[in-house]
Amino acid sequence: MEKKGCKKLKVWDKAHGLAMEIYATSKTFPKEELYGLTSQIRRAAFSVPLNIVEGQASRSKKEFLNFLNIENRSLVETEYLLEIACELKFIDQKAYEKYETMREELGMMLNAFMKSIRL
Repeated sequence: MEKKGCKKLKVWDKAHGLAMEIYATSKTFPKEELYGLTSQIRRAAFSVPLNIVEGQASRSKKEFLNFLNIENRSLVETEYLLEIACELKFIDQKAYEKYETMREELGMMLNAFMKSIRL
């Protein structure tokens, strides 16, 4: 299937990849966390690529940048939730470091993407 619209963007691809990884990992969280940490970390992670999709449909640069700012906040929220998941031993240190590296790379890509839109 051919990628269309914002799905052609490397930043979207990276955001989607992180969200999918976190979703898969969160399947192993305790069942009693389904409506707690599991749900929260999934929403935060998927909010990142969703805001690119929503923002790309905007009618102005200013509106698009607003969605990307929301995406950035979701990325920070994801960071904290990953820390909590690691502290609670729902993920191990190796997994945490992998996701944190992915998240940091995505953050840098997002900042560069936002800068390119402002120009």
